[in-house]
Amino acid sequence: MQVTNEQIIYPSSDGQPMADSTIQYKLIVTIKEGCESLLKNDPNVFIAADLLWYPVQGRPDISQAPDTMVIFGRPKGERRSYMQFQEDNIAPQVTFEIRSHNDRQAKMYKKLAFYNRYGVEEYYLYDPENNDLSGWQRIEGNLEIIEPMEGWISPRLGVRFELGEDGLEIYRPDGQRFLSYAELEEQGELNRQRAEQASQRAEQASQRAEQESQRAERLAAKLRELNIDPDRI
Repeated sequence: MQVTNEQIIYPSSDGQPMADSTIQYKLIVTIKEGCESLLKNDPNVFIAADLLWYPVQGRPDISQAPDTMVIFGRPKGERRSYMQFQEDNIAPQVTFEIRSHNDRQAKMYKKLAFYNRYGVEEYYLYDPENNDLSGWQRIEGNLEIIEPMEGWISPRLGVRFELGEDGLEIYRPDGQRFLSYAELEEQGELNRQRAEQASQRAEQASQRAEQESQRAERLAAKLRELNIDPDRI
């Protein structure tokens, strides 16, 4: 009896935590939301964090859950998993991994082999403990190491990678850095304060203009009392 696709269960969870530390979680969210913000106006780019990707129909045992993946050519929307064979067979073009403190090298080699085998075009791996960034780009059918990574610009995303004193920094094409939620909140508060200060300055300028107008009116009235036409002065 042939097994149909409807009889096959593709789990929506691999039982693994999204992150093993607050540092890893913060970076995953920053990268995922940074990509979302960057591509928010393109309805045909799907971005997900820690979502299971099934590249082969009928093989639920073959899967990977990138910390962040970006798929061009697929619509935004909710998904329990990314089943490539139901998505015009489009593989994620860009994947990110944030290395955990307990990730063994063998695990990272397996992820690289998976992404190489199933069509990822760009793969970026960051180790926050050592502030080390590695990248691979598909060239002639294989993922090849990118050297150097410092200052590298992603062909797909257009973002630039830098390693600062505080760790990984990713810059949009417009020069804006990917910000964490806390940084966005701080920036929003600063923007609110600047807007309030600008409003106060505008109000003060309006009040000064009104006061000058009133003084001019009083002076004109006094001149008229003296039979002097203020418009002829």
